[in-house]
Amino acid sequence: MITGFDHLQISFPAGRLADALAFYVDLLAFTRIEKPAGLSKSGAWLTQGGFNLHLGEEENFQTDGRGHPAFLVDALEPLIMRLQHADCRTRYDQGPNGFLRASAWDPFGNRIEFMQRLA
Repeated sequence: MITGFDHLQISFPAGRLADALAFYVDLLAFTRIEKPAGLSKSGAWLTQGGFNLHLGEEENFQTDGRGHPAFLVDALEPLIMRLQHADCRTRYDQGPNGFLRASAWDPFGNRIEFMQRLA
């Protein structure tokens, strides 16, 4: 049986780590952490609020822009405004009952969904 969730990996094109970090660290406020010794030095490991995100470089990167993680956030509007100010593509979506929902796309076309639980 599955007992928890360790991490999510998002891929990006090889050679674009700086762009990935600018989006995930600078805009989404993840913190970069050191990878354990013996693992590939490409990509990066990030964390925020007990959630682990791995950024993986791919030589033949492709995305259809549909598969995506959905992050829970405490304040959707300021986050979307920050992303828009940084010229990121964003979209507000119809959320399931009890949620505000929006999406943004990272510099590589990966869709990232954000959901704010309503009181």
